[in-house]
Amino acid sequence: MRYFAGIDVGSTYTKAALLDEEGNLSGTGIRPTGFKLEAAAEETLAQALADAGGLRSEVAYVASTGYGRNQVSFRDVQATDLTAQAWGTRRFFGRTRTVLDVGGQTMKAMRLDERGKVRSFRLNDKCAAGTGAFLEKTARYLGYTIEEIGPLVEYAKHPVPISGVCAVFAESEVINHVSNGAQPADIMHGAMESLIERSVRLMKRVQMEPEFTLVGGIMRFPTMVRVMREHLGEGVNVPPEHLVQLTGAIGAAVLARRRMERRVA
Repeated sequence: MRYFAGIDVGSTYTKAALLDEEGNLSGTGIRPTGFKLEAAAEETLAQALADAGGLRSEVAYVASTGYGRNQVSFRDVQATDLTAQAWGTRRFFGRTRTVLDVGGQTMKAMRLDERGKVRSFRLNDKCAAGTGAFLEKTARYLGYTIEEIGPLVEYAKHPVPISGVCAVFAESEVINHVSNGAQPADIMHGAMESLIERSVRLMKRVQMEPEFTLVGGIMRFPTMVRVMREHLGEGVNVPPEHLVQLTGAIGAAVLARRRMERRVA
């Protein structure tokens, strides 16, 4: 058996995906990136191989992506995260035209043409208020972990507005809401609404058009997806929950398989 690996070294998490010779997803791995980027890449690849029941010697081609892609010394090719996400999202939803990727430290929106090529893209400014880190920081201040965000916001009854354009100012708003007696669920929902508003503005800057595909760890939260659908209307896709963080790695694996096929042809 031959495998084609995609490794996405993100700022917060490193992900790996394996495709077999038929192009089927055979195994995945994920772990916090930390400071040793190549070690994180090696470990996630080992996780994916264990998941697939494969051996390291069976990996025929490796493509790396993400902000740490250059640190993967055992790669055969590298790709930008935009290219990898385009391949990954189109593998799930072939009619995707606009992609929103909300990660721990970054937010990206891009518009694809009918062939899946990136035609325009925008990144959030250098402010945590436009990323998943803002939700995590808000949750920690309220005494919750990031794993508890999803269940918490389901109890929201009267979401409070958080309008700060900077994480520091937004945090001040959170503190004021707490001192005024607002419920944690309402504050958390308000923080999520704030993130969604920034997401939609970013998508408008790339002249968004359906179908939309939403990816990134934040999309694991059903409330996030539901409110995004309310803003965007029809044609909103989300990969399965356990794969919503892995589309970049999957796209890199697709690229690895295509490169290997070209080499053999």
